[in-house]
Amino acid sequence: MEPVARFNVDTSKPHPARVYDWLLGGENNYPVDREIGQALPPETRGNAARNRAFMHRAVAWLAKNGVDQFLDIGSGIPTGPNLHQVVQAIAPAARIVYADSDPSVLPHAQALLTSTPEGSTDFLHADVREPADLLERAGAQLDFERPVALSLLALLHFLPDEEDPYGIVGTLVKALPAGSYLLLSHGTTDQHPEWKGKIEAAYEQGAIPLRLRTRSEVEPFFEGLELVAPGLVYATEWYQEDPAPIQERSGLHVGVARIP
Repeated sequence: MEPVARFNVDTSKPHPARVYDWLLGGENNYPVDREIGQALPPETRGNAARNRAFMHRAVAWLAKNGVDQFLDIGSGIPTGPNLHQVVQAIAPAARIVYADSDPSVLPHAQALLTSTPEGSTDFLHADVREPADLLERAGAQLDFERPVALSLLALLHFLPDEEDPYGIVGTLVKALPAGSYLLLSHGTTDQHPEWKGKIEAAYEQGAIPLRLRTRSEVEPFFEGLELVAPGLVYATEWYQEDPAPIQERSGLHVGVARIP
């Protein structure tokens, strides 16, 4: 297990992980982060909760269907139940690697390193924009000869087009064996046209780049993959088992796809 590095956190500048923590009702944030959150449309807090609920449903379904390795990139500040807690409650021997480049996450990373005795969890301070390095380091804990679920939740909208998010996802997916899965959620204003420009402006005041994408712009992330029913949908529409989530507007496109 890699040692968790320690970095000084600049509390004078907002960070996406801490803004997200505030949106979820957490306490690991600072006034600069709350300023961003308070500038967002109030319903954004509900969308953060819907994203979390989608993750719980999706990883539980994957674990029940035999997936016992997970690579969660952009893990953020821990908010229970965390991914490994959901998965290991179903598959105790599951192995989970979390990765995040945000120094704000590091002081809280120890909470991600709890595990069942049969399984394991690890945390990497790593950047999704350097996928080859991230994959190499994750390989110390995960067996890339067996299926892995790659989780990219509420992350890619922080990658502007010039950073080639499609190429990054392609590199990550190509490293995974057949039978692996891509689990993805991405911010959008498709169901909230009245928000267009407002969310970007809120983050821009903290110098945080944000690129919300339409459904047609999210679809290419799944190119060549087999989308699991119900396909690429809004966060409140994705479920496999009853009870169904409450059907309401969402600011997130989500999908789970199998790598053939």
